Amino acid sequence: MSRAFVFPGQGSQAVGMGRDMAEAFATARQVFEEVDDALSQKLSALMFGGPEADLTLTENAQPALMACSLAVVRVAEKDFGVDFAAKGSYAAGHSLGEYSALCAMGALSVADTARLLKLRGQSMQKAVPVGEGAMAALLGAELDLAQQVVAEAAQGDVLGCANDNGGGQVVISGKKSAVERAIELAKTKGVKRGMLLPVSAPFHCALMQPAADAMAEALGRVTMTAPKLPVVSNVTAKGESNPDDIRKLLVQQVTGLVRWRESMLWLKGQGVGQIVELGSGKVLAGLIKRIDKEVEGTSVGAPAELEAWAKSL
Repeated sequence: MSRAFVFPGQGSQAVGMGRDMAEAFATARQVFEEVDDALSQKLSALMFGGPEADLTLTENAQPALMACSLAVVRVAEKDFGVDFAAKGSYAAGHSLGEYSALCAMGALSVADTARLLKLRGQSMQKAVPVGEGAMAALLGAELDLAQQVVAEAAQGDVLGCANDNGGGQVVISGKKSAVERAIELAKTKGVKRGMLLPVSAPFHCALMQPAADAMAEALGRVTMTAPKLPVVSNVTAKGESNPDDIRKLLVQQVTGLVRWRESMLWLKGQGVGQIVELGSGKVLAGLIKRIDKEVEGTSVGAPAELEAWAKSL
């Protein structure tokens, strides 16, 4: 049985994230300092103590989640001697988590990743005026049903499937009026529930094209090497190792569907039997149980969890 390392996306942030790791390990503190320096911002203070409204801002949440994940990875490597390339077969990340995965696998530096995610968050926020876009979760819907709802509800407006999370949860994204039509239409199609999400912009749809353009320019300027393990792309739902391909896919990811369910099933098809979520929260470990009960999900984010997991290897 092989193992894959996965990295959480937006929504997994919480005030206090990373604080226990920073208190327990100098290695973790160094990661947080490196991110603070790269951004010329005391992001760690915001992570540890809030306020929550500021931490939830896309431009802060994205680099904060990466910092938290990388602190866990670096402590595992330096303090517990974990060799990720030897102990796993693949890495993957949900949306912004793909950047965390690439950084964890040595393809990008921590400083470059922090700056890329800060820009990604800012660009996504600026792409659409507040209130014009929206996202909603369709609960009890598989992708094909969600795509039917989107096709009928669009009526000429931008509307698309943003996240295929698995376990009957598909997130849609687009112009607010179109998302609201889709929620109403979904009720007539057998969808259990459609609920608007408390997000600041309509991620992963065509309205994000200005952000994709900004990321294309920024990604063209950074040094990227082949990751130690193939990183599953949100766009292709399979492992990728070529830096040129990865850059293009990260640009496409901004407007494209996050194919998380397919990514997890692809990993299972490659013989992966354990998914290890590294960083804040337990969302991805929970999702894998809904996608395929045969695959084990483990969350490693606190010092005690990290110690227990490292000793079990």
